[in-house]
Amino acid sequence: MSDRSFLDWPFFDARHRELADALDEWASGQLGAVDHADVDVACRSLVSMMGKGGWLRHSGAQGDEVLDVRSLCLIRETLARHDGLADFAFAMQGLGTGAISLFGTAEQQAEWLPRTRSGEAISAFALTEPQSGSDVASSTMTAEADGNGFVLNGRKTWISNGGIADVYTVFARTGEAPGAKGLSAFVVPADTPGLKVEERLEVMAPHPLATLHFDGVKVPGSALIGEAGRGFGIAMSVLDVFRSTVAAAALGFARRALDEAVARVKVRHVQGAPLADLQMVQGHIADMALDVDASALLVYRAAWAKDAGAPRVTREAAMAKLFATDHAQQVIDKAVQLFGGDGVRQGVVVESLYREIRALRIYEGASDVQRVVIARQTLGA
Repeated sequence: MSDRSFLDWPFFDARHRELADALDEWASGQLGAVDHADVDVACRSLVSMMGKGGWLRHSGAQGDEVLDVRSLCLIRETLARHDGLADFAFAMQGLGTGAISLFGTAEQQAEWLPRTRSGEAISAFALTEPQSGSDVASSTMTAEADGNGFVLNGRKTWISNGGIADVYTVFARTGEAPGAKGLSAFVVPADTPGLKVEERLEVMAPHPLATLHFDGVKVPGSALIGEAGRGFGIAMSVLDVFRSTVAAAALGFARRALDEAVARVKVRHVQGAPLADLQMVQGHIADMALDVDASALLVYRAAWAKDAGAPRVTREAAMAKLFATDHAQQVIDKAVQLFGGDGVRQGVVVESLYREIRALRIYEGASDVQRVVIARQTLGA
């Protein structure tokens, strides 16, 4: 059983503790039955299960509702501790509709949020392009005005849920100004003519990822999210919310690795004594526990600050993501080392965690990008 004492920290209300306990109980009883052999089937099944369980209602906010970032983080931490693919499936429902939740019209919200929050529809966030990566302002995909609508042309890549999503939030250049000021956001149903899955991308921790090709994709004017030319700000606002949740997922992975390592060193014997009796092993466990708690403090500070009304938490979210993802990598590496040969054996929990954690240090702002963000925020203060 993972340490739950952090739930008593002043960052949380009673409803957060109830949410974390209820989800932990649900995940313990449900997620072990999901077959991961076919990742697409598994993701669809997980989205459906979480929708029926009521957990996806936290992934989006409609009307007067407000996204509660602490709840998002607690859910991602808990799911990641149980099943990395379940965390992925939940996160993409939130990220994919984040722009609709925060900036969408009542009609856009009414069309999509009931479906994504019930698990009926799968969503995706299409921002990254082959040539731009983290440099969103350099995006080249175009959305040209055409009568009462727009025509989209270009490519997006490393799109999570690419190929299985029912709806994409797509960012494209409408040309109001150079760079960041010329981007806009659109709601694009997956069955829109001209939208094709060009390539499925295989990675070391299997997830549904794809490169998308938009070839003369026509969307109505009602597909525009917010104002034309404000797409960069919309994307950054969405990432401001969900970047903290990436850190929370890393925290969940790290917490599971620590649990596995503690259990292992108590029962694994060397020269007649448990590994836990060795001071060097105790030192590793201490470092892991320190990294877990420090990460948790940064994650839930950022989430609390956003929920408390801070208009932007760019610095806090960047610190949480950088520290939690980098240090989760270290925690998991120590766990693998403490497992010895079994640590790199397929089917062992710490081996899967080792593969799962690496991508979190890249997506939604790579670690070095977070350092730049933190430095600029600090220097400009």
